[in-house]
Amino acid sequence: MHFVEAKGILTSNNGFTGMNIYRGCSHGCIYCDSRSKCYQFTHPFEDIEVKKNAPELLENKIRSKRKKCMIGTGAMSDPYMHCEEELQLTKKCLEIILKYEYGVAIQTKSDRILRDIELLDEINKTAKCVVQMTLTTYDDDLCKKLEPNVCNTKRRIEVLEKMQEKGIPTIVWITPILPFINDTRENVESILRECVRVGVKGIIDFGMGLTLREGDREYYYAALDRHFPGMKRKYIETYGNAYELPSPNRKELLNLLRTICKENGMMYTPQECFNYMMELPDKYPQMSIFDL
Repeated sequence: MHFVEAKGILTSNNGFTGMNIYRGCSHGCIYCDSRSKCYQFTHPFEDIEVKKNAPELLENKIRSKRKKCMIGTGAMSDPYMHCEEELQLTKKCLEIILKYEYGVAIQTKSDRILRDIELLDEINKTAKCVVQMTLTTYDDDLCKKLEPNVCNTKRRIEVLEKMQEKGIPTIVWITPILPFINDTRENVESILRECVRVGVKGIIDFGMGLTLREGDREYYYAALDRHFPGMKRKYIETYGNAYELPSPNRKELLNLLRTICKENGMMYTPQECFNYMMELPDKYPQMSIFDL
């Protein structure tokens, strides 16, 4: 872990305002796209870069903004990594978001988010809070191989339950789906049924597959050699050096996703979910002259 004085904290992309307090990650997920060389890391991925002035940067920025918005965090680095227990930078940023009545869409795999559940509840009451949780496999033993340094799927589902009890809306990322590993109907259906049970609002999936590019491909293949002997060769024979690796079961799994989501009133396209997460409702609508 090392500390930097960042120059900025908020980014804007396609109308979505994003915030990354950390760079790198300690979860050790074998498929992590953030390892890709295109993101130009100048330090080892597990050597977490900490933007120690993130709260100050955030407050200075949103204090001067004319229009409130949703702020997303967790897309590149999990805001609830191990170092957050000590540093509490995510918590400090959430307190600032609450202070200025902004909304937040926060993505994690960690149950450490429960530390801040009361804070998230206050944000949701004042503006809007959406908690996003990634679920890739229902099998605990497989989860330990795919995502070794973070809580398992069962615990993440408990987190979703606790958010539901508070009335905090949730979105689940059921991605990536790894060909020949977790791309079974049984696995996907088990996750979706739990999402239905705990009242998830929507599911994000990008085609029931995996993406690989320089940087994360090498890490992923090394993990396959450790945990799934012979699987690397099967990948190379099936996909070559492709960026997109769709599951052979893609069509069946997508039909399953659409069917279960439609039957239970859950959003099931990425655009629907992103639109929902970007929308900050007007808590205090302006009065009409006819209301005077």
